[in-house]
Amino acid sequence: MADQRVTGVTLLIGGARSGKSSLAVEIGRRHDGPVHVIATAEPFDDDLRARIDRHRAERPDWPTIEEPIELDSALAAPPDEALVVLDCLTVWVANLLHHGRTDDEVVDLARRALDAATHRSGPMVVITNEVGLGLHPETDLGRQYRDLLGRVNQIWAAGSTRTLWLVAGRALPLVDPWELLS
Repeated sequence: MADQRVTGVTLLIGGARSGKSSLAVEIGRRHDGPVHVIATAEPFDDDLRARIDRHRAERPDWPTIEEPIELDSALAAPPDEALVVLDCLTVWVANLLHHGRTDDEVVDLARRALDAATHRSGPMVVITNEVGLGLHPETDLGRQYRDLLGRVNQIWAAGSTRTLWLVAGRALPLVDPWELLS
């Protein structure tokens, strides 16, 4: 990122504590215009409240839209020249399941939100977790969530300008496998 400029939609994906949020904040700090945050977390319990507080403390005092469900409408609010940091799809999918949305509804909402994101003229950084590399979930709901988040991540990766895989604060670019196979 020699010119330190992000364009289009950049998807940051990785495990917990991999550096996704830190990179998103640093991209925001280096952006030469306004930065807005869309936060999806709802403080359902003490752990989530603590995570929300930590994320607020880690980022500058940027305007923040707290929207746990309606991402497509939240994406219309920031000015076009603003860099939007969306934190995060992982929690958003959990919110949708918590509020009784079906898998098909979640996939449809993910596509609608991506469409809203790609129609913005300003840049966007989207954070999500990869949860399919760990232990096999013990419950049906855990397996449903893992599989559904995987589908949502694939939708967003396919529609993003670039996707970066974060591990230990380092990034690897992810490419469409057909680009490598052709």
